This record gives sequence, C-alpha cells and structure tokens, in this order.
Amino acid sequence: MIRALILFLRSEGSAVDRVVPPSSHTANLTVLTAAAMAFLAVFALALSTASGRLADRWSDALARSATIRISAPPEQVEAQTSAVLDALKTTPGIESYHALDEAEMKKLLDPWFGPDLPVETLPLPVLIELTETASGMDADGLRMRLAAEAPGAVLDDHTRWRRPLVAAAGRLRLLGGLSLLLIGGALAGMMTLAAQAALAANGQVIRVLRLVGARDNFIASAFERRFTLRGTLGALAGTVLGMLAVSLLPAADAAGGFLTGLGFSGWGWLWPFVIPVLAAAVAFWATRAAARRMLRGIP
Repeated sequence: MIRALILFLRSEGSAVDRVVPPSSHTANLTVLTAAAMAFLAVFALALSTASGRLADRWSDALARSATIRISAPPEQVEAQTSAVLDALKTTPGIESYHALDEAEMKKLLDPWFGPDLPVETLPLPVLIELTETASGMDADGLRMRLAAEAPGAVLDDHTRWRRPLVAAAGRLRLLGGLSLLLIGGALAGMMTLAAQAALAANGQVIRVLRLVGARDNFIASAFERRFTLRGTLGALAGTVLGMLAVSLLPAADAAGGFLTGLGFSGWGWLWPFVIPVLAAAVAFWATRAAARRMLRGIP
C-alpha cells in the first residue's frame, strides 16, 4: 500500500491530477463560468476597440472641416456670399472651399426630412464648406474679418460638435476596459471558490498524501493544472462563441455608421484570442493562492 502511494507521488501529469475529482458539479460550473466570462469579455473588448475607432473617425471627420453659414436678407445674400468667398481666397490655412448648391443641400437634409423635401421653396441659408490645411487656420481672425465684410456670415469650426463626441467615445472605451477588469475579477473569484471547494472535499486524501511524504507544493500543483485547464478550455469556447456572435452584428454601413459597427476589423480579430491566455493566467494564480491558503488550514 505504501509502495503504491509512493509510486503515485512519483508519477507525473494525469496521475497527480487524480487528487482532484475528474468530474463534478464544481468542474462543470468552472468551465461554464469561464466560458460565460470569456463570452462577455469578447463583447467588452469589441466595445472598447469600436469606441476607439469611432473616436478617431469622428475626430478626423470634423477636425479639419468648417462651415460658414450666411443668413442675410434676400437682396444681400449674393453680395455677402461673394464677400465671403473673396475673404477665403486670401485667408491662410484654408485648403479648399465651395458653396453648397441645391442638390448638395438636399442630400444633406435627406436623412432628416426625407428625399421629397422641396429645398428650392425653403428659405435656407447659404452654406460654404471649407477644409483646413494641416497647419490649420486662424478661426478667430477669420470670424472678425467676416463680421466686418459679411455681417450675416457665421463661422462654425465644429469644435463644439467634435469635443463631446470624442469625449463620449473615449468614455465608452474606458467603460469597455473597466468591464474587462470586472470580468477578470469575477473569474478569479469563481476559480478561488472552486479550488477551495475541491480542496475541502478532498481533505482526507490530502492528509493521507501528507502521511507518505507529499509536500504541499506537489499537492497544490494538481489543483493548479486541473483548474487552469478547465479555465482555459472554457474561456476558449466562450471566446469562439463570442466572436461568432460579434460577427453577426450589423456592419458599420448598415445603418449609416451610427451605433453600428460594434466589432473588430482587420487584424483586430486576433485580439479576442488573448482572452483564453489571460483566463489561464487568472485561473492559475487564483487557484495557486487558494490552494496554498487552504492547505495551510488543513491539519
């Protein structure tokens, strides 16, 4: 009997893993929890990366663009439009500019009022769209010049639109990162509880192993391998399911690019595969800490 136990202690891999029950409700719950946490982690990661792309897109789209709106009496509109165009010709930092015609105005208003809007019958202001150079323009100087030469012209450099949008996207990215931390903490807590339950259930076996000379490091390694494997397999399954679910979400162009495109693009699809690796690390260290602590408490 003693010899058989000594051979058991000297064996590696699957033999030492027999200290942990091969199948139980705790084992199934551990795998299921790891899969569920990984599934949620994929969506949190997708939210974080998509928010970053959204912030960059909004910032790039509005950073170098500006609009001049001319609201003046009908008899002064043409004169003030000419004055604004002349001012833009000699303003440093402007790459291009042009006044929107009726077709462009109609296209601009279609998403809000539909394609049947009679633009020609509405008293719409004249809009001049301009693009800045990389060095940018002196917006305050241009405003003062427009106030003197075309009192009905108002410059909008989109700053008041850009800042809240970029800030909102940044906070969504922060929320995604915080969600990943919470998911990792929940997984660590579940692994700790599962390891503690398995150690408590095998207290008698652990006492026998100690009687024949087994060290706590040897016993703990069995739990570390078993629960790390469970966490990794569960996280891998949850990651694959999460990626499939993300791939079924609407594309960015399906609804005009607003609140869509929640997913990965290009090489970004490789990021979710980091989740099983992190889950394995979390499972290992959580189980290691729980096993060392529980073994110290078992007489």
